[in-house]
Amino acid sequence: MSDTVTKTLQATLATPTAGKEQRLQRLLDTYREALHDAFDAGANTMSAVNDVVTPYDLPYQAKDALKSYVPKLRKTYNAGELDDEHPLRLVNRAAKFDYSDKREYGFVWQAPQPGRGTNFWIPLRINPEQESLWFDLLNDDAKAGELRLQRHRTSWELHVTVEFSVDEPTEPDDPTYIGFDVGESALITGCALKRDVPRKPMLESGSRARHLRKEMFTTLKRLQERDAAEWRVDERFDHYQNALTDIVEKVSRRAVEYAQSFENPVIVLEDLSYIRERLNYGKFMNRRLHAWAFARLQGRIEDKATEASIPVEYVNAAYTSQTCHACDRLGRRDEQAEFVCPHDDCHVTEFQADINAAANIASRVDPWGESVPWEPERDDSPQNGSASDSATVHRETSEKSSQMTLAAYQD
Repeated sequence: MSDTVTKTLQATLATPTAGKEQRLQRLLDTYREALHDAFDAGANTMSAVNDVVTPYDLPYQAKDALKSYVPKLRKTYNAGELDDEHPLRLVNRAAKFDYSDKREYGFVWQAPQPGRGTNFWIPLRINPEQESLWFDLLNDDAKAGELRLQRHRTSWELHVTVEFSVDEPTEPDDPTYIGFDVGESALITGCALKRDVPRKPMLESGSRARHLRKEMFTTLKRLQERDAAEWRVDERFDHYQNALTDIVEKVSRRAVEYAQSFENPVIVLEDLSYIRERLNYGKFMNRRLHAWAFARLQGRIEDKATEASIPVEYVNAAYTSQTCHACDRLGRRDEQAEFVCPHDDCHVTEFQADINAAANIASRVDPWGESVPWEPERDDSPQNGSASDSATVHRETSEKSSQMTLAAYQD
């Protein structure tokens, strides 16, 4: 069995000549004019949009994209007005690429232009991590979807949506459940369970991301107070967002690589659908916590896990930070990174708090289907519809683990 995965390839156009730059800019300006005219005319069908955009000097790939996109703006997105900085959208027939290792930039794109024989080739600086997918696109092992071309102040960026097949993830017979706890102090903590014992945990510090978010907030606030030019504010915002996106991509890749280091991995993530409703730590902390892209990081882990044919489960997140992974009873966090189990009959006394939470997340996948919800009034079923959410699971007699104390995992 195979599953279809959608991904966006990113590339930056090599600096075009003055003539090509003018033609690209003219194409983008004309597209935006046609988009606004069709939207302002209230066109909500492909036929109505076609009547508006036909006179415009655009390639058919752009007109076809408008005929599909404009009706969605009202019917699907309920848009009331348009952003002036919309990217140029093109249907997949504009996905004409070539490759040669003899060129400085191996990949090139044929940029569509209105009229016959007016298209031109332009080199691409691709993301090296996506190189294999670019070759899949050339070899028809991946199918192109929509293309989007956007101009930034000093560069042009091309996004290409691609679909490709991967083996459908299936639960293995002897799975290794690997829980991931996403947070602010430790960006992500992973812990695998074998016979209910934590194994070889991983921790990724959140200090760099915290610093970037704090710096972004301060910088943008100062620019706005000084009435800085809009392009400068946008440039700084894009800078920080790109840096944070880079962190998310690298950390999610390392998380999946960590999972792949175990036999028969199954990734277990928290169901965060209700967390924002529960955050009430005051205005300052709420702003910081809400700014964290928890779901974004989880989404990228799931995307990469799907590509690697690793199953992903979601479980109830309640009390994972306050429960002892060994005895399933409530303990306390005396310090941010330290969990204390106060029960004398439990072999755990102190434990690294984030690893303890990740171990709890992993343990809540119950292969026997015995769901014992922390909150009786909440629907405890996981996102994939299986009966695997559980606060306590069937346990064999656990091996006594060496405790993972705070000192071993401090940054």
